[in-house]
Amino acid sequence: MSGSNVNSVFYADTYHPIQAGSIDGTDILPHDNAVYRALLCSSAGLYDPFGDPKVIGDPYCTVFVGRLSHLTNEDTLRKAMSKYGRVKNLRLVRHIVTGASCGYAFIEYETEREMRRAYEDAHHSVVDDSEILVDYNRQQLMPGWIPRRLGGGLGGNKESGQLRFGGRERPFRAPLRPIPLDDLKRLGIPPPPEGRYMSRFQVPSPPRRTRSSVDREERSHKRSSVDREERSHKRSSGDRGERSHIRSSVDREERSQKRSSLDREERSHKRTSMEREEHSNKRSSMDRDGHSHKRHKHSSHSHRRDRRRRSASQDQSSDR
Repeated sequence: MSGSNVNSVFYADTYHPIQAGSIDGTDILPHDNAVYRALLCSSAGLYDPFGDPKVIGDPYCTVFVGRLSHLTNEDTLRKAMSKYGRVKNLRLVRHIVTGASCGYAFIEYETEREMRRAYEDAHHSVVDDSEILVDYNRQQLMPGWIPRRLGGGLGGNKESGQLRFGGRERPFRAPLRPIPLDDLKRLGIPPPPEGRYMSRFQVPSPPRRTRSSVDREERSHKRSSVDREERSHKRSSGDRGERSHIRSSVDREERSQKRSSLDREERSHKRTSMEREEHSNKRSSMDRDGHSHKRHKHSSHSHRRDRRRRSASQDQSSDR
């Protein structure tokens, strides 16, 4: 017996109508007419997941939102789902005749990271008093997908007797009976991953975008072009920096030369003015000395004349 732990589960990576109708993913016969219809559509290739012209946007950035209230409109849903990222496109599916909401929508986010955040955090949140279901875009990302209207899909309810398993809300249980590996292989049904079951409380990751060689070449080309632009920018900025440095050094030298020439001129001017002042002072002092000498000579001559006059007058008086 495999899968003795009843809490062990696994999720479907590809869609097969017979397996989706099995609680443990090991049935080899369809158990209702809807499974027959889905198997017919799958075998005959009657459904094209990319043939719907209303489906737009990047599937890796898109989430499926189900179990919406029929009163929920686009504005209410956009406001509720904008908490998890930037909503790029929103398509609330409506009845083609009445225009009433069908209770599910597809929401595309700007980035894959924002989509994953909504996938993890918005599941089981409440919008207009309804607990919603959030899943990735299985229509375009799950190989072999058949929608509910053709007997496939995931989910359902017990009253209809058309339950579908393998999805996020109702995963496959680990088999408690022997696994018919040969029959599963003959029907093209992937067998349960023995020894690699998940816990019921674990969240399965949505598919990741596969990187092709073309994408790698484009990224490499973009990276090389970005590197060239960065090197060119650094080189140009370095050249501008060198030119600016040279210009600033030349300006400093010119300013220094001008300053030194001005200093020399000022010193020369001061020296000449000081020399002129000294020369003027010397001349004035010499002039003062000459005038005083002349006055002294004049006074001495006057004194001699006075003495001669006095002596002459004395001689005259003595003769009398």
